[in-house]
Amino acid sequence: MLSAEAQANLGLTSEMLRPIHSTPFVRAVAVPAIVVERPGRTQLPVSAPLTGVVTHVHAVTGEAVTPGTLLFQIRLTDENLVGDQTEFLRTVGNLAVEEKEVERLRSASESGALPGKVLLERQYARDKLLASLATQREALRLHGLSANQIDHIQQDRRLLRELRIVVPGTDKHEHEEDDGWQLSQQPNIRQAAFHRIATQSSGNDGTPPPTLVLQKLRVQKGDAVSTGDGLCVLADYSELYIEGHAFETDAAAIVEAKSRGWKAVALVDHGGTQIETGELDIAYLANEIDTQARTLPFFVSLTNEITDDSRNDRGQRFVAWRYRPGQRLQLRVPVEQWPDQLVLPVDAVVKDGPDSFVFRKIGFRFSRVAVHERFRDRTSVVIANDGAIAIGDVVAFRGAHQMQLALKNKSAGGVDPHAGHHH
Repeated sequence: MLSAEAQANLGLTSEMLRPIHSTPFVRAVAVPAIVVERPGRTQLPVSAPLTGVVTHVHAVTGEAVTPGTLLFQIRLTDENLVGDQTEFLRTVGNLAVEEKEVERLRSASESGALPGKVLLERQYARDKLLASLATQREALRLHGLSANQIDHIQQDRRLLRELRIVVPGTDKHEHEEDDGWQLSQQPNIRQAAFHRIATQSSGNDGTPPPTLVLQKLRVQKGDAVSTGDGLCVLADYSELYIEGHAFETDAAAIVEAKSRGWKAVALVDHGGTQIETGELDIAYLANEIDTQARTLPFFVSLTNEITDDSRNDRGQRFVAWRYRPGQRLQLRVPVEQWPDQLVLPVDAVVKDGPDSFVFRKIGFRFSRVAVHERFRDRTSVVIANDGAIAIGDVVAFRGAHQMQLALKNKSAGGVDPHAGHHH
């Protein structure tokens, strides 16, 4: 019989003393795994679209940013771009003059004061300018300017002198390619563009835009950059992969689990104890065996979450994610399902040599019952439903090892005070 104090010490609360019942059991294999980035999705490099000099760096390494946040300002220095813009503006000016002349001659021609041939010649000249303008627009596009930027140059009759590089949206392809940089001499347009980027990057259901982390900063103020040079690398840790390595004996079972749509569970070490994640989808399996380890890599989708979100005295935001690339854990992948099983926690069944025991509660007493283990892993034991334990019996779900030691000490008796002495 265990006292109330002893039961409390063993943690035998009402949750740990309850009737056993039949439940499905999923046999799983445990494989080592590591959290990894999603190729082509986690890292988002930001490059210089044009040649210039970095005049301002607005973000710092490790800072959390969202689409539309200003990162850099670049003063353009590309002579070819300046020359092409100048020629483009000259053509725009000549075209405006020619349009006015055509309108003037059209009125004179309609009144009969001027031969129609003169108007036709000026119209041909205007068409040539339009053709030249289209060619020059394409030349500016080859420099990396977007259609919107070229339109702004044409409307405002001003050269593009500076770029403002902002955080681009993630995986958005339906917008113009200038979403990551805007004309600096158009403040109203720029403000609208920033708002548009943030709006488009958020979901249609009103979800907030993704939080990105400035992982690497590759330039500083005063650096000269050429077209295509890397400015920084942003990281999106909201979705990651868990890369597992299945041994050859388990590879076929994991392939079967993927085909059946079964979910995996990750065991994460936290303060010396392992905590289970929720059910995770098996994303895909590699098509090649690792020649060194002789294992089959496979990948499980992992949704991440922010555990800390704070700002410093400068207003810069920093976040901490629950899961990080490089973090080691263990994956449990189901390989077989057994219906109607008697399943107990591993702490409820104690092994003593070839025997296994559970402790059944009858009234205020516990009785040790020998059982047959069908299967055991690190967390659960499947007991054979052979009558030794019946459905509805109240069983201790933990503390079996301690109760076994207490029972052995009691049956061994106390120490004989006369042991070793002869009278």
